[in-house]
Amino acid sequence: QVQLVESGGGLAQAGGSLRLSCTASGRAFITTAWFRQAPGKEREFVAAISWAGGNTYYADSMKGRFTISRENTNSPVYLQMNSLKPEDTAVYYCAAQVARGWRPSSSADDYAYWGRGTQVTVSS
Repeated sequence: QVQLVESGGGLAQAGGSLRLSCTASGRAFITTAWFRQAPGKEREFVAAISWAGGNTYYADSMKGRFTISRENTNSPVYLQMNSLKPEDTAVYYCAAQVARGWRPSSSADDYAYWGRGTQVTVSS
């Protein structure tokens, strides 16, 4: 089992920044990803990072403003969000899959473990 806990959400103004954190416990060799879901919309892939942090994968629409990172295998996974827009308003979820190789997926169905989410609201 993998337990995931997100933090760092909140209210930001357009053009501002937020940093989300995802703390994982329970198993090793996990690929960690961020997804988001806005009201009335499907869950959307944001970015993924490998177990040691050396590989990252982004949705094309997220490149440039969002950065996923981790310092080492014991550190949280971060999502740095810059130049925020009102359309970034969503619940942001941390997700994980156990994978010894780097095979990132943008499909929510490929992630077995999920956090409860953290709300991000961007005001105009």
